[in-house]
Amino acid sequence: MKTLNVDVAVIGGGTAGLGSYRAAKAHTDSVVMIEGGPYGTTCARVGCMPSKLLIAAAESVHQIEKAPAFGVHPQGDIVINGREVMDRVKRERDRFVGFVLEGVEDIPAEDKIAGYAKFIDNNTLVVDNHTTVHAKRIVIATGSRPAYPAIWNELGDRLIINDDVFDWVDLPKAVAVFGPGVIGLELGQSLKRLGVEVVMFGLGGQVGPLTDPAVMAYADKAFNEEFYLDADVRVESMKRIGDEVEIQYLDKAGALQVINVDYVLAATGRRPNVDKLGIDNTTMALDARGVPTADYYTMQTSVESIFVAGDASNQLPLLHEAADQGRIAGDNAGRFPDIRAGHRRSKISAVFSDPQIAMVGETYKDITTRLGQCGCFETGVVSFENQGRSRVMLRNKGMLHVYGEQGTGRFLGAEMMGPNAEHLAHLLAWAHQNKMTIADMLDMPFYHPVIEEGVRTALRDLNAKLHLGPEMVKHCLDCGPGC
Repeated sequence: MKTLNVDVAVIGGGTAGLGSYRAAKAHTDSVVMIEGGPYGTTCARVGCMPSKLLIAAAESVHQIEKAPAFGVHPQGDIVINGREVMDRVKRERDRFVGFVLEGVEDIPAEDKIAGYAKFIDNNTLVVDNHTTVHAKRIVIATGSRPAYPAIWNELGDRLIINDDVFDWVDLPKAVAVFGPGVIGLELGQSLKRLGVEVVMFGLGGQVGPLTDPAVMAYADKAFNEEFYLDADVRVESMKRIGDEVEIQYLDKAGALQVINVDYVLAATGRRPNVDKLGIDNTTMALDARGVPTADYYTMQTSVESIFVAGDASNQLPLLHEAADQGRIAGDNAGRFPDIRAGHRRSKISAVFSDPQIAMVGETYKDITTRLGQCGCFETGVVSFENQGRSRVMLRNKGMLHVYGEQGTGRFLGAEMMGPNAEHLAHLLAWAHQNKMTIADMLDMPFYHPVIEEGVRTALRDLNAKLHLGPEMVKHCLDCGPGC
């Protein structure tokens, strides 16, 4: 058994792990990174990048299908070559992964340890059965993995996760998606637009990450216009029959339905990869899920020498958050004991469905939990159905809710479904991070005609409800028609 003594050991070679390693190396050369699987990131390999490649293919089909509404009539049938679609997805995916691996190759070989780490105590790790690492500080950056009921494993290779989709050679005929969250909505809608028969099921009525009941109800209705979505389904049975899966479920009217699909896609959430780390051998405080809790600003756990970052933490599991957390955790592990609060940005998240879903700052649930029913905030509303630029482009679906604080007029957050929501969310996130008031935001320039004018309409509505501005004027023409 080889023994190493180091200042910092980073467990995991993904987004958070790579960021932690580089940040720690700025303070000490005595840093190792331990990785048991392939180096790289979930985003590049099986997450945000390959899914956007599939979405891009689906959008190209959708644009052709919409063309007759503009008086443009493509000749002949639309032919979707599933093999060509998946070939491009995989080629471009491998290109993105290659960029990540180029950075990994620059890391000295002596700083990389291959294998799976387990805690022996707060400062000792065993990597497989070949190396013992005594580390003064440790960063846990082990990422996450899909989670689904164990009984589904009886479906064998007819059960897939998002990782498996991007290894397909061709597109299947029919897929049942369980979990109308970010992954389920993005992949399910894309597959549907690429000619795959899709049904989507959920439990509890949740659609996407939304918490605002009105926006969620709109999203549920919008998706149901494209494919069958029951966000609170009752499944009677699910069994494999040959190379298909038979699913019996009660539809929304209570009638029994029987369908056969090629695959069941489990998109029912992810779990942090901490359950096989031997964390019971440490004295770290854990949350109800058994995940180490960490200080929001320092990423330090209850054990002062252990830090946690990325999807392995009990915080927001998004790539940009993992990158920030990795830098903070690695910096503090490297400079220990001179712990410093890292810069945390306003929350922003997006679902690349069509229309897109996005959330900024405090969610509706956050605000109502914090303020209760005291009437301390108001909601500004806009529909994109009659918004000028959205109608011009035939992308006039969606709604935006913006939240503001009574008295101060401060912008608190937003939830939305609509065209270009990814871009609207960035504008609102920048305003939130700068602690702007609704009046400050309305003083910013808005061009005409743009979708962003819908943001101004919602802000005007909110300002009026906060009694800080004039009442809304229907069909206001100060910025041109159709706003």
